[in-house]
Amino acid sequence: MESLKMPLVSCGYDLDVVRACICSGYYHQAARRKGLGEYINLRTSVSVQLHPTSALYNSGDPPDYVVYHELILTSKEYMSCVTAVDPYWLADLGCVFYSVKEKGFGAGVKGRREVEFSKKAELERSIEDDRERAKRDAEKEKDVGLPKKALTSSKPANTVKKGSAVVKPAIGRGR
Repeated sequence: MESLKMPLVSCGYDLDVVRACICSGYYHQAARRKGLGEYINLRTSVSVQLHPTSALYNSGDPPDYVVYHELILTSKEYMSCVTAVDPYWLADLGCVFYSVKEKGFGAGVKGRREVEFSKKAELERSIEDDRERAKRDAEKEKDVGLPKKALTSSKPANTVKKGSAVVKPAIGRGR
């Protein structure tokens, strides 16, 4: 670094940066925890185990996702040089192989969301059609020059007599 005249920059005590760098190199060799010390390779679905010499082997709570350097084949397949990683790092760095699937967002929820989305889209489309129709009608009336028809009559719809209830006027008596 000194010969290239580049400054030495350290991540300090932020080990997540180092783990993310390791994940960026080994994302294709990732595994998800299945049981105690047992993992499933995310790409091949092969069952692999933590090697007994691994620092993660006897840790109290083994990580859910790991990347490894190599597999040791004996009576079982053991992962060697294992590093715990965040599943979002795998989805971000190895997006060709992995994606994050959140819990509670299965096919049923997805179907309901699609139905709701299509209903909203249809409603918005009908509102837009109504606006365009109203705009066209207004332009036609403007072009023709005819006044709008009055929707109200000169007579009140209801007549209230003093000391009585509401009475509707008689229609069609020919007065």
